[in-house]
Amino acid sequence: MASTTPQPPAIPPSRTPARRGFRPPQRLQHETAPERHRRKLAGRVTLGILLSLAAIAGSLAGLTLVYSVDLPQINDLERYRPSTTTELYDIKGRPFGSFALERRIIINYDDFSPVLRQAVISIEDKNFKSHWGINVFRVAGAAWHDIVSHGRAQGASTLTMQLARNLFLSAERTTARKLQEAYLAIQIERSFTKEQIFTLYGNQIYLGHGMYGFEAASEFYFSKHASELSLTEAALLAGLPKGPVAYSPLLNPEKALRRRNLVLSEMESDKAVTHQQAESARNSPLGLHIAQPEMSVAPWFVEEVRRELEKQFGAEEVHEAGLRVDTTLDLDLQITANHAVLDGLAADERRRGWKGATQNVITAGGDPDEYKHPDWAMKLHPGDYTHALVTSVLPLQIRARIGNLTVVMTPEDWKWTGQPHGDTLVKPGDILYVHLAESPDAKDGKGSFVMEGTARRAALEQDTGLEGSLMAIDNTSGDILAMVGGRDYALSQFNRAMQSERQTGSSFKPYVYTTAIEDGVKPTDIVVDGPVSFGSYTPHNYENDYKGAMTVQSAFAQSRNIPALKLAAHVGIHKVIETVHRFGVTSNIPAFLPVALGAAEITLEQQVASYAVFPNDGIRVTPRLLRKVENADGITLWEQAPAVTEVTSQQTARTMMQLFHAVVQPGGTGAAAAQLKHPLGGKTGTTSDFTDAWFLGFSPSVTCGTWVGFDSRQSLGDKEQGARVALPIWIDFMREAIKGKDNEHFSGETDAKPDATPETAQTAQSTPPAKPTAAPTTAPKARPVTPTPAPNPAAKSPASPAKPATAPTSAPSTKPPVKPALPTQPATTTTPKQQPKPALPQ
Repeated sequence: MASTTPQPPAIPPSRTPARRGFRPPQRLQHETAPERHRRKLAGRVTLGILLSLAAIAGSLAGLTLVYSVDLPQINDLERYRPSTTTELYDIKGRPFGSFALERRIIINYDDFSPVLRQAVISIEDKNFKSHWGINVFRVAGAAWHDIVSHGRAQGASTLTMQLARNLFLSAERTTARKLQEAYLAIQIERSFTKEQIFTLYGNQIYLGHGMYGFEAASEFYFSKHASELSLTEAALLAGLPKGPVAYSPLLNPEKALRRRNLVLSEMESDKAVTHQQAESARNSPLGLHIAQPEMSVAPWFVEEVRRELEKQFGAEEVHEAGLRVDTTLDLDLQITANHAVLDGLAADERRRGWKGATQNVITAGGDPDEYKHPDWAMKLHPGDYTHALVTSVLPLQIRARIGNLTVVMTPEDWKWTGQPHGDTLVKPGDILYVHLAESPDAKDGKGSFVMEGTARRAALEQDTGLEGSLMAIDNTSGDILAMVGGRDYALSQFNRAMQSERQTGSSFKPYVYTTAIEDGVKPTDIVVDGPVSFGSYTPHNYENDYKGAMTVQSAFAQSRNIPALKLAAHVGIHKVIETVHRFGVTSNIPAFLPVALGAAEITLEQQVASYAVFPNDGIRVTPRLLRKVENADGITLWEQAPAVTEVTSQQTARTMMQLFHAVVQPGGTGAAAAQLKHPLGGKTGTTSDFTDAWFLGFSPSVTCGTWVGFDSRQSLGDKEQGARVALPIWIDFMREAIKGKDNEHFSGETDAKPDATPETAQTAQSTPPAKPTAAPTTAPKARPVTPTPAPNPAAKSPASPAKPATAPTSAPSTKPPVKPALPTQPATTTTPKQQPKPALPQ
């Protein structure tokens, strides 16, 4: 049966395709050969373009993958905290110092003045508010420039790209870095608002001279906040990101001025300012008002804190993490300490007489107009001591300059030199040490400069290289309340309070007496102050006299050498050295008997810590600089209680307090301290040839030590003892330290009377001491103290047993009752030349 399905029409044989599914293009019968060639060429070009675009797209994708592998995640930016300043605070929460590699002050968007924001956008990124992270046209132009010039990549960065570079990338100028910048910029724009991006940029960008961010730069260049900037000031700062050094107004003022005017022109073209405003600003000077750095009130303390922090947290954390450090410093007492040391050294220099200027710029071949003293880098205040360059001299007037400031002096200001005329005293080019005059200011209670016309009044002082140091600690906590490490930190950063080991003189004797009291000696015991020899060592008193029989307490108060040596020989010098080390002294002390008179070298810090043991009832509290350290979020990173150790008994400490109290009463070497009319104790110290002067003492709450001397260890001068040189500094400081503490008293003390004499001053466990010159028969409770005899290897026969010393009835005995030799030193090794030079007492 035939099918009824319709059949498709037959296709002519000439139209049948060679293969089903594909119909080749039919060549037009009338197409010429040139036309066919052009058509083939167009097809090839199109194919090439498509292949090129595909290659570029693939390459870009590959490059993006390669260069983005090691890039930070933008989420990290949400937790980003720029490097900020670590601030130091005193015990009352007052800031006084800081550490920072990048000086930066973080502010909010509204704290940038509108004119500053517009200036930055006009010169750095005109399309900032509209683009999506990159400016395609600027990038293309920069790329074309690189291709045709075969040079380094031309800048085309938007603010967002600059932010990405400053936060995450290096400063190298390469195409690869540009691609990374662009990638990060796009990510930043997707995650943050324009205000947030500008705030990050404004706080991060470097603007020269160690200043990061517009707030820090504004305070440095113009001494004002970024919110207070004028048009000209804002334009100057806006021009700095392109080249902080090249356009620095301090290093290159002309280039800075041209750059500022370019910013103003860009603002005018953007209609941000009128022509009149721009023209007026272009004709204005730079208008800098550089904020001169303040000298830290406690530079040596700050440096010690830095070392301690870096030891615990590392340098990077200390200088970049913006820590809050609560220290032990008392700002008020530190200021008092600064004045006390400087005033005390100046008084001592004047007493020693005018030595003449030690340096002349002209005779040294220098240019007086170009000379800059290290002191001049810091801001000056009324009452400061500083160095000045003499510019002109008249018989009745000396004029000098301190940087750009002029000072003037009249005969009254150099009267102490004994020279009536200025032209015979100094000459132009001399470097002088002066004290800037200060007068009270009724408005704010602070001092102000005393002016004579446009010049500041000053008094002539002297700087021969004399140095001094002071340290004060809280007895209970060990907090270092004040520290002065020298005379001028700008000239010498060496900390003489912490680092300098100096001979202690008679300030060493408390270790000897402590050892003797632990051995059973009492303040009322009798010791004979008379001629004595220890082998070949024959000591003498400072006054070259002898006082015969006297109590141990009186011998200590008057700082007699012979009794101290007898006590040291009685207990043994090795035992004395053991006591010194038990009190926390780490110095290597030789076992020679003259050490008992202060031939040992100890730092002021260790001396102060040791002396604080006595008002603490025998407890040593390790001195400390830090109380607490917090991070920028207020989380405590470190906090530690004071470290305490019992080094002697309460009974021994309180017995020693009787001796210390006698020193600062009439008849004692520190009697001048009695003027404070407060419970006090202390000890003077002076070394051989008057090279070191000490005073260490305490109130019930504060222990303070002072030292004066030359780094070269030259003599301070005849009769320049600790009581004359160091004690006045101590008194000036303690006068402030005891203010408001009228009711304090030492432990175990009842109804203390500061004005009592050594014979009537009592503590809770004391017994009435005998009079210094009383014979043993008049003081039945007293017992004589004699050195324990020791064999003398140089003697022909063994030494005879020692007999108790008896007090003379009229005059001191000319022969000592015993002549003990040093127990560990043969006579052949105890000549004066082979022993440390003994120190003189007070």
